Amino acid sequence: MIARYILPEMGTIWSEENKLRNWLNIEVAACEGWARLGRIPAEAVAVIREKADFDLQRVHEIENEVRHDVIAFLTNVGEFVGEESKYIHLGMTSSDILDTGLALQMRDSVELIATKLAALKNIIGDLAKRYKYSLCIGRTHGVHGEPTTFGLKMAVWYSELGRSLTRLQQAGEMVACGAISGAVGNFAHLNPGVEEYVCERLGLNACPASTQVIQRDRHAQLMTTMAVIASSLEKMATEIRNLQRTEILEVEEPFQKGQKGSSAMPHKRNPMMSERVAGLARVVRGNSLAALENVSLWHERDLTHSSVERIIIPDSCILVDYMLQKFIGVMQGLMVYEENMARNLEKTLGLVFSQQLLLALIDRGMLREEAYQLVQSTAMQSWREHTGFKDLVLANPMIMKEFSLDEIEAIFNYGIYTAQVDTIFKRCGID
Repeated sequence: MIARYILPEMGTIWSEENKLRNWLNIEVAACEGWARLGRIPAEAVAVIREKADFDLQRVHEIENEVRHDVIAFLTNVGEFVGEESKYIHLGMTSSDILDTGLALQMRDSVELIATKLAALKNIIGDLAKRYKYSLCIGRTHGVHGEPTTFGLKMAVWYSELGRSLTRLQQAGEMVACGAISGAVGNFAHLNPGVEEYVCERLGLNACPASTQVIQRDRHAQLMTTMAVIASSLEKMATEIRNLQRTEILEVEEPFQKGQKGSSAMPHKRNPMMSERVAGLARVVRGNSLAALENVSLWHERDLTHSSVERIIIPDSCILVDYMLQKFIGVMQGLMVYEENMARNLEKTLGLVFSQQLLLALIDRGMLREEAYQLVQSTAMQSWREHTGFKDLVLANPMIMKEFSLDEIEAIFNYGIYTAQVDTIFKRCGID
């Protein structure tokens, strides 16, 4: 099921070919590191560098016999290299290449996801600017509250994506860490200089301390960060889905020529991409819980984390990458219906100004409880009778004794709801 969602770039990162290529680069770099320390002859390293390779099918054949993926890989590399292969994997343990190779895959995945996350942020920033002052109803508990602007909705998302980028960059730095430290991490048969050389050569940081494995709190940070990103995307997708409801229809996903929404109902235009994003977020969140479970291992290492993260790490990277790609498409082609926003704004017949009136009465010296009761009773009358709130206010002597007609017009004015938009945009860093 997951395979059909793999985008070419992310698919390449998590392909078996790329995994083994990373392993090979690590092993060659380790030989170079040893040569710099005089442990391996320079001419042997030259041969290794020239001949080292692998054949994926042959690795599988060997693995079927030895039941060990790293030994199968090393055996096949040795077939390519010949005599000098005795220097390969010198003092190392399997986890040295497994975990350092995984670090390379996670680092590259983070870079790809960060690029798409930044692209989505920019698209949403453009929407924020385009609809900066476009009034729409703000909803709390799903019920009409007070007016806001569609641009402010987008500014909130823009700011949230900025936080996700920061968290992702931090998590990326945390997992971009290699370890070439031996069987229990004490360098008994290695030299820390080899690890430092390998990591520098591959663009990683060397773990300050490791056991047989790189500690899984690093991986858990990345996975929980992925879960937060997925959850933010779900939140945004859910808002699109709600705003696309027939009764609201303030925005709509792009609907391509020839696209069909239902096998039974030809009229349907469903928010399918947003629904897909929302659904996949559940998988990514579930994977993050498994990553947290992987932090606790026995002593210097056990194997309980390995089978789990062979699934959850590539799947989460692939899924978040896919979700971003799809939601970028949604937001790039988003249809925004300002006329429906204006129509929905008027559905409650002016009740959106109830707080304006409440505060104005308090400013006139009325006790808050008294003012609240007066405004609420007038608002409930508007609900019951389907009569304009402003009309009922103008007919209410208890209210009108406090205000002139011009003051009532000022109270029932949408201007206050856009007055601070520029300030909010400035705080969000939206030019």
